[in-house]
Amino acid sequence: MENFIVSARKYRPTQFDSVVGQSHITTTLKNAIKSNHLAQAFLFCGPRGVGKTTCARILAKTINCENQSPEGEACGTCSSCQSFQENTSLTIHELDAASNNSVDDIRSLIDQVRYPPQNGRYKVYIIDEVHMLSAQAFNAFLKTLEEPPSYAIFILATTEKHKILPTILSRCQIFDFNRIKWQDMAMHLASIAEKEHISAEPAALELISIKADGGLRDALSMFDLNVTFSTDNTLRHKAVLENLHILDSDYYFSLTDHLLEQNHTEVLLLIEEIMRKGFDGMQFISGLMEHLRLLLYAKDPKTLALMEMSEETKAKFKKQAELTSTSFLLSSMNICAQCEVNYKSAKNPRLHLDLSLLKINYLNSVFKPNQTPVVEDGAGKKLEASANPNLEKSVTPSLNTPLKPEVLVLEVPTPLKEIKEEKTELPENIQASPVPNRPSIQSSGLRSAKKLVETKQAEQKEATLLTGSATGAENKTFTLEDISKEWFRIAKAYEANQDINKFVMMNRPIELVGTVLHLKVENELQIQQFNEAIRMEVLNQLRSSLHNFDIDIELDILVQEKSDKKVLYTQSDKYEFLSEKHPILVEMKQRMGLDYEF
Repeated sequence: MENFIVSARKYRPTQFDSVVGQSHITTTLKNAIKSNHLAQAFLFCGPRGVGKTTCARILAKTINCENQSPEGEACGTCSSCQSFQENTSLTIHELDAASNNSVDDIRSLIDQVRYPPQNGRYKVYIIDEVHMLSAQAFNAFLKTLEEPPSYAIFILATTEKHKILPTILSRCQIFDFNRIKWQDMAMHLASIAEKEHISAEPAALELISIKADGGLRDALSMFDLNVTFSTDNTLRHKAVLENLHILDSDYYFSLTDHLLEQNHTEVLLLIEEIMRKGFDGMQFISGLMEHLRLLLYAKDPKTLALMEMSEETKAKFKKQAELTSTSFLLSSMNICAQCEVNYKSAKNPRLHLDLSLLKINYLNSVFKPNQTPVVEDGAGKKLEASANPNLEKSVTPSLNTPLKPEVLVLEVPTPLKEIKEEKTELPENIQASPVPNRPSIQSSGLRSAKKLVETKQAEQKEATLLTGSATGAENKTFTLEDISKEWFRIAKAYEANQDINKFVMMNRPIELVGTVLHLKVENELQIQQFNEAIRMEVLNQLRSSLHNFDIDIELDILVQEKSDKKVLYTQSDKYEFLSEKHPILVEMKQRMGLDYEF
């Protein structure tokens, strides 16, 4: 039985023209060979499986070819090319730096460089995974890499360019390999399938190419795997999905349709079906977030062109994107991102997943509520705005209706209009004090009529208490005994409520001069505390209970009389007293670093 050779080796390119997806590299190398402008050291860097080692081998083969073509390609028939293809060439040496990364390995390589080639023009040294060399090995390699013999060429290959010393990078001609496009890989797989007499569906090759994520070697490995899985040398899309354990994109399209329809029953049934097929919840939520991202891309033709998929699939995304709003997609992606972060730490991951999907399911209830009262923009044009009774505090207009940046004005209900039309006549010399935290329709959004009516009534009641003239009632007379009783009652109420601070403020001597109540305090700080804490509250209670709105409160600072009693002075007082009489004490304290107690 003939030994099986994997496609990655069997169909490995042998000429520059057969390299897939790296035309910028192959064109440069061919021109360098034709013009004889070859560098002494090359560095090939890029992702895995994109052709770095393959291009290095083709370059080594071509520069030693005895019959190069005018295009800079190897003939493949001369003795040098034949020995290279049979792996018997003495002029090409390959070193795996992952397993030969010591200083001794590099010194052995340097010793070999001293001898010129027996056949051919150049001795080529291909060092793969060069970033695995130790720092000592790099330093030992520096001098030879900078000034090699004229017949020696070094080709270094790596997937991690950032790990290589800058002194090595400065001595090399650097070539950056790109990820291979899925279209190029699909065409290459189709040509291999044709050579192997394998019938392959284009969708199956597309799926393999996209799954490879830019690595042709990975794509060829998956191609061989699926060919082995098939019993009749046929690659079908459904079989590839099953073999690679990929969730079909049709599930995500169906799920998105159910979410847009707010059909939570079908959503939960679909999730159950996906879980029964063995897919992980983390894998599913990541796929859903990617699907939503692609829908966001599909809403604009410019970003739609960035999507790496067939035109047929792009059309499906574009069709579904037209049914969704940008706000829905962004909110859904945010919920999925939170679910992905908290999924592993959740005690019940499945419940966490279901809850996140139910949140997405009812997003449209927020964006498109059932009840839509009429609002008007600045031009008087009637629009529909959301008025869901469960969302009184933050109601959003329909996102599908483009609104100009104009203030929305709510049509005021009849009870509110009546209140608004009532005018309170005040004397010319009295103005109502502004009410703090006064709500407005424009600042707080749309509110219910009942709430606005209650707020308006509360404002009028408070303004009446502050002015006392809105009702037109006459002020009644009162005595010091009357106001003292009321004062004592308010203080007792504070004491009963265990509001000690306010009780202490009230528990002070008072005097009555006309309708002005004078309260004795010790300092300016107590005046500020009383005014900020309870002044207006106590004043309103006194005016209301005594039926006199001319009552006012004045705070007077007590003047402390001089006393002949002895006072106990502190160390600080003694120091201040003595320093006024003897200023030299201040200088002595500063120089000697003394304190008050000396």
